[in-house]
Amino acid sequence: MNQPFGTYLTLGIYFIGMLVIGWYAFRKSTGDLEGYMLGGRGVGPFVTALSAGAADMSGWMLMGLPGSVFVKGISGMWIVVGLSLGAYLNYVYVAPRLRIYTKIAQDAITIPDFFENRFMDRSRLLKLISAAVILIFFTFYTSSGMVSGGRFFESAFGMDYRFGLFLVTSIVIAYTLFGGYLAVSLTDSVQGLIMFAALVAIPSVAIYHLGGFKASFDIVNQLDPAHFNLFQGVQTAGILSLLAWGLGYFGQPHILVRFMSITSARELKTARRIGISWMVIGLLGASLIGLAGYAYVNVNLLELSDPETIFILFANILFNPYITGILLAALLAAVMSTISSQLLVTASALTEDFYRTFLRRGASNRELVLIGRLSVLLIAVIALIMSYTPNDTILNLVGYAWAGFGSSFGPAVLLSLFWKRMTSWGAIAGIVSGAVGVIVWVALGLSDMLYEMIPAFCASLLAIVVVSLLTSAPQQQVLDEFDQARQELKERA
Repeated sequence: MNQPFGTYLTLGIYFIGMLVIGWYAFRKSTGDLEGYMLGGRGVGPFVTALSAGAADMSGWMLMGLPGSVFVKGISGMWIVVGLSLGAYLNYVYVAPRLRIYTKIAQDAITIPDFFENRFMDRSRLLKLISAAVILIFFTFYTSSGMVSGGRFFESAFGMDYRFGLFLVTSIVIAYTLFGGYLAVSLTDSVQGLIMFAALVAIPSVAIYHLGGFKASFDIVNQLDPAHFNLFQGVQTAGILSLLAWGLGYFGQPHILVRFMSITSARELKTARRIGISWMVIGLLGASLIGLAGYAYVNVNLLELSDPETIFILFANILFNPYITGILLAALLAAVMSTISSQLLVTASALTEDFYRTFLRRGASNRELVLIGRLSVLLIAVIALIMSYTPNDTILNLVGYAWAGFGSSFGPAVLLSLFWKRMTSWGAIAGIVSGAVGVIVWVALGLSDMLYEMIPAFCASLLAIVVVSLLTSAPQQQVLDEFDQARQELKERA
């Protein structure tokens, strides 16, 4: 479809704004690897919370979730419960411990780096396996974001899918490659605000046009009463699968890195309040877009070939062109914020956990930052090739990668922060069991029966405990650092 000039103008300003932020970050904080990958551990709670939320939610929040609720009704909202609870527990139990412990563990700047330093693994095997998992699953995850970008331009502007794919990817590469973590965090924060505004504005205006909440819900009820049945079309296994998405938070590197970069563990309480509020309101807004969309499309006899584009439909028909441009920018913000975060984390794995560890231990900071930028470009090109011909829904692509990280890293992160007896061999067994469990479960076609996160997470947890107990206890220095981290946590509480 052709959009008015005002819509193109607003989107153009948005793109320029993201590039300007990238340039600003390039000027400020890319002198060394910690500055490029973690912003020098000087990021405040507001930026931490909003960038974590924006990086987390991706295009599925504005397309996948509304589309799911449009089709299934409120039974598709079990995932909202699981994600909200998982994010809250992640902020409370993982965030402060990880911020303190990564500093004690020789100032680790990546999750594989933390694992190696936490267990003093001299074999390098733990770091190698952890980094490999990041490369595999983040390539799929990044690809899902690029697919969202391509479909956005296809649906909103009637443009070729591949044009949108290349445009979005190019802009994200530009500000991520040059500005590093600071650029990603600042752009994510701005994008988080835009997303929040859109997720409040669109359902509010749509419901107003339908005559208010009661009238909207009455219409949905008349069309299909099952849309208000929490258990419609879902069995117990289905509900558990949706709730299990919350387990994934404990192992997502692009979210955990936000906790590592914040200025102080004390500021995480403020970040939690901002982040959880943003998330709950946003998820409810996205769900309401799906419900209101179901009513609006049927009442007005509109055609909607893809339910995942209901957000775009509302943005086009309910607002003037300039506001439409802002709302469409919100969808792009969701897509771009996640892609940039994933690119940077994957690049950090290639740079810190492969290049410096195995190829150039004496590399200078200037060289490492250069390799980091080249890694961003390499991963982006690979993900772009994978996205060229999409063959799955956005939610399914995200779900696969989310389960991969949640199952392989989640139990390892949790137990490394809470269980003193855990060993490096236990960590290796858990990471491998979780990753392989997800891949095998999906390959066997069992995902429709039960989300792969559940069996793989349990397998990883069990493997860590069993192997840790069967192998030699950690050396004394490892135990001392664990006690030091626990003591610092108590002092800063």
